[in-house]
Amino acid sequence: MLDWLLIWGVTQGVGVLVTPILQDLAKEGAKDFAKDFFKDSLKHVLLREKDPRQVAAGKAIKEFLQLVQQQLKIRCKLPENEIKPYIQEVKRFISDKSVKSILGKAFEIDCDSLDATTLKNTWNSLQLKPLPNNFNWDAIINQYLMNVQEILFDSKDLRDLLDSQNIEKIEKSTQEIAGIIPDFDLLGYQEAIKETYGNLKLESLDTTGYAYNELKLWRMFIAQNVREVHQVLPQIYELPKEHLNRLRESNQLEAEVAIQELERYKQSYFEQATRPVLDIINDKQNYKYVVILGDPGSGKSTLLQFLALNWAESPIDNVISQPIPLLIELRTYMRRREDNECHDFIEFFHKCSGSIYHLNQHKLHEQLLAGNALVMFDGLDEVFDPGKREDVITDIHRFTNKYPQVRVIVTSRVIGYKTQRLRDTEFHHFMLQDLDAEQIQDFINRWHELNFNNEADKLRKKERLQGAVANSKSIKELAGNPLLLTMMAILNRNQELPKDRPELYHQASRLLLHQWDVERALIEDIRLDPKTIDYKDKQAMLRQVAYSMQANQKGLTGNLITASDLETILTDYLKTIVDKPREAARVMINQLRTRNFILCFVGADYYAFVHRTFLEYFCAWEFVWQFEKERSISIEQLKTDVFAKHWQDESWNEVLRLIAGMLEPKFTGEIIDYIMTTNILHYVEEEQGINFFLEAGVDRRIINYLINKNEKEEQFINIFLAAELLGEVRNYHIIKSTAHKLLEMLKYLTQYDISYYYETYDKEAKFVDRVRSNAVTQIATLWQDDPNTLSWLKQSATVGNNSDMRIAAVQELIQKFKDDLDTVSILKQLATSDDDGNVRRAAMRKLAQDFQEDPDTLPILKKLAISDVNLNVRRAAMRELARNFKDNPETLLFLKQLITSDKSFLTRRTAVEELARNFKDDPETLLFLKQLITSDNGNVRCTVVQALAKHFKDDTSTLPILKKLANCDDDANVQGEVVDALAWNFKDDPDTLQIIKQLATSEDRNVRFQAAQTLANYFQDDPNTLPFLKEMATLDDDANVRSVVLARLVDNFKDDPDILPIFKQLATSDDHWNVRCAAAQGLADNFKEDPDTLTILKQFATSDDDETVRYTAIRGLAKYFKTNPDLFELFYKCAMNDTFERKEEWGKNPRLLALKIIIKPYPNHPQTLRLLHDRAENDPDEQVREFAKQELAKLN
Repeated sequence: MLDWLLIWGVTQGVGVLVTPILQDLAKEGAKDFAKDFFKDSLKHVLLREKDPRQVAAGKAIKEFLQLVQQQLKIRCKLPENEIKPYIQEVKRFISDKSVKSILGKAFEIDCDSLDATTLKNTWNSLQLKPLPNNFNWDAIINQYLMNVQEILFDSKDLRDLLDSQNIEKIEKSTQEIAGIIPDFDLLGYQEAIKETYGNLKLESLDTTGYAYNELKLWRMFIAQNVREVHQVLPQIYELPKEHLNRLRESNQLEAEVAIQELERYKQSYFEQATRPVLDIINDKQNYKYVVILGDPGSGKSTLLQFLALNWAESPIDNVISQPIPLLIELRTYMRRREDNECHDFIEFFHKCSGSIYHLNQHKLHEQLLAGNALVMFDGLDEVFDPGKREDVITDIHRFTNKYPQVRVIVTSRVIGYKTQRLRDTEFHHFMLQDLDAEQIQDFINRWHELNFNNEADKLRKKERLQGAVANSKSIKELAGNPLLLTMMAILNRNQELPKDRPELYHQASRLLLHQWDVERALIEDIRLDPKTIDYKDKQAMLRQVAYSMQANQKGLTGNLITASDLETILTDYLKTIVDKPREAARVMINQLRTRNFILCFVGADYYAFVHRTFLEYFCAWEFVWQFEKERSISIEQLKTDVFAKHWQDESWNEVLRLIAGMLEPKFTGEIIDYIMTTNILHYVEEEQGINFFLEAGVDRRIINYLINKNEKEEQFINIFLAAELLGEVRNYHIIKSTAHKLLEMLKYLTQYDISYYYETYDKEAKFVDRVRSNAVTQIATLWQDDPNTLSWLKQSATVGNNSDMRIAAVQELIQKFKDDLDTVSILKQLATSDDDGNVRRAAMRKLAQDFQEDPDTLPILKKLAISDVNLNVRRAAMRELARNFKDNPETLLFLKQLITSDKSFLTRRTAVEELARNFKDDPETLLFLKQLITSDNGNVRCTVVQALAKHFKDDTSTLPILKKLANCDDDANVQGEVVDALAWNFKDDPDTLQIIKQLATSEDRNVRFQAAQTLANYFQDDPNTLPFLKEMATLDDDANVRSVVLARLVDNFKDDPDILPIFKQLATSDDHWNVRCAAAQGLADNFKEDPDTLTILKQFATSDDDETVRYTAIRGLAKYFKTNPDLFELFYKCAMNDTFERKEEWGKNPRLLALKIIIKPYPNHPQTLRLLHDRAENDPDEQVREFAKQELAKLN
């Protein structure tokens, strides 16, 4: 018995089903079994002792039993105790003569299929124990046939029993099925992965010959972050329309997306928090199928190689229990498939020349059926033909159906990729994000640690690279791309990193041009004469390509050129170098279709620079080349045709800066003077402002621009561009007078304000903040080495009523002068005792982030979190405490105490959010939050709802808890929080919309308006939403509900033809001030062009019974109709005659608002002075009297 078991290899096929059946068969000698097996193929040949037919039959039945066992265990997921009852059933089944006959047919040479249907029917006719529903006879019998053909090929004794003709047939058949049978050697496969992917391939980037053999990929790999793409890829629709049309015509783009819908997609995409890509990869339960999208050089392939290496570097004992990584480069796979080397992915690994190691396809098939693999398809975009790309997607789809237990990752560039087909097969799509500041620093640290032995050299070059990234916005952007960051690190190793960006880009482009081996391609094409095309020729061609791109309709925003235009440019240049320039150009372009160099193919017959930085650099260089080398343009033409034409176009900002950095300083100085005097938009009406600039030496021409300018145009782009251009000049002492003029202008902008009235939450306030802060930043950056700058920043941070400027000065103190002895003292003083809450908050945040080790920092944060009079300061202190002192053992307890005992709902909410965000992995956090859900305090429950939904979305209890609260909680505020949490985090749950619709009809007004808001914000596409909201806006019993719904209607459905009439109707007929107020606000913000809007607002401002409506109307008139000459009189009457009586300190007085509106643009109007005197003496509101007195003092 033992003899037969050993011969059949039963020790290698131990299993609860296989072993007992084969033991019984071995006892019987398998003689009768073998006769029935071979009755058709060897019916006249007698069996002898230990006949090869008995050997083959035993091996064959072992294969069959193993496949049945796999089906029950893997596909049907039966445990051993449920498989054992099938032992006798299967034994009866294989003893049936018709079954043995079918199984034996697998040894016939001409057999290419077996009858699975008969096997299935036989099982049923024998009335055996029913098999599970997903038991697959076809899968078993197809694999069994292939395995038996291998047995036949390997058995010389069995083949000797057949005639020579059959032997030839067998050999041919088995070779076609299996080829040369490879082993399934995982140790060898590990070595192949390490040899292929183990080292960073840097030889093509580093032309110095330095060997990077010891620089292992797995030691340098930086795991990036990703954002999930739920609907469409917003980045695609930012391409020029012509390119989109080409992509659509070539079936590389899905249906056109409406602009409004695209904006929602973009907002949804960018509002998502980024997540580490390895978290997605490791989340096998939720992300079984994943597509990773990214730009060229963004790290897609490196990610897959790292995953393979991670497995390959593991000990072989651990590998057995880990999924086997199967990395398939789809470009290689398609070439091999077209050459008929393989027909599917398994054959590719079995025998293809493109596979890094051959793995036996039958053993691999077993592993795939068991789900013991991570299959990675790299470079879907590199299958350039759209039809073939669709074929690959079909192959991937078929593969996931055949092996449903296997995890799959696909990578692709964005352009030309269509999400829908793989999304339909449950693939989740993620976009790789650029490396962030922390990841860039991690790369720099690792690079220098692994590449340098000399400590001094390591530190010097590390600081040099860090400085380049920190001090340049564009270099920092470049460093976000892993490939380009690696290039910068290589440059930094071999030479002093260029101090100016143009030279850095020059050196980086040389590396990429070295990769573009044009000469070799020309030599390989026998039609062409081999000629030397050096990097200078390539640079010249690329300058012309970039120049052509900026001249087209889309300009620099597109970074695209058609194949025909590219061919024309290359051909024209090559005419003076090669005999067949057009053919040579086509050879060069063909290189770009198969591999990325400095240019890359992006689909639909378009090409682009691999990173837009190189487009900008070569474009700038071409202008400088024409100015300095060719002398084809003058300095005046540079000013008028380049700078004056493009200074307001943000996409040209970098090009203009690069030009400034490449030119000699005196020419850049002329350009800066020109920019400062072009469309200067300061708004200064007082003689004092004019004198200020005249004393600073500013030209009278500039002053002319400072008077009577419409502030809607006012952006100060030219002043800040001039500052950026000055920053490109290495030594601007050469243009000292220009620099001085610019400094005085920037100092003026630190005090800038708009000449008309606005509130702190208006967009005007944000604009003023941006202008002031930017001015401070430019002064601190450009004049950092000036001895006066530090004292100016200290004074600006500590003195004055301009909080925007003070906060900016605080930030620049830390950024530029952190090590100054006074800096930390100033921060402590501002954080603890400054009168301005915004300044206290900014100082406290910088103290927490930059001086964590200072012994005073933690006590200051705790004190501010508990007792500061400003809620925003308290909440900010909690955030900084939780995020910067997470490891302090007292922090967690401190947050929990605030949650349970603080009197403010908002501070408790912040404490809950920070607890969930920063201590999510603490095992007690979720339990603590669940306990709070049962609290009697509705405010506490509210704080927990969003934290559970946002940070514990995947916990199985979260959604049921939220649904229960939505349906049963007796606190309307809690139900309102749940509505928003469900919509934001569980929008696709089938119950969510129904719950929200139900709550929208609740008797509680707070629940109704929260549900209505949620319907408007998240379910605009539901056909019932808009009609429902229109009805609520006009018919709901509660005025607050009507007013809230009005606001949401105009936010989300402004273009619906009924919206404006609804607003007009409610503005003039609703009897509640709240609704009229919302109508007035909506008309002013969204329908100011309608002729009735001005009339309605005037009527509200002067005669509405409610003070809040009057106040809102006056503010709307001042904001949107300030150029209307009739409004001065209206504001004057409001300031004199409005009937407001102050009952609360915080009440909004229309008279005070009207007075503020008048005083800014009309301080010297003769009626203004009389009005101020009158209000200072006679107004019944003390606040108005005090304001009038202050303004009179200023005027005097």
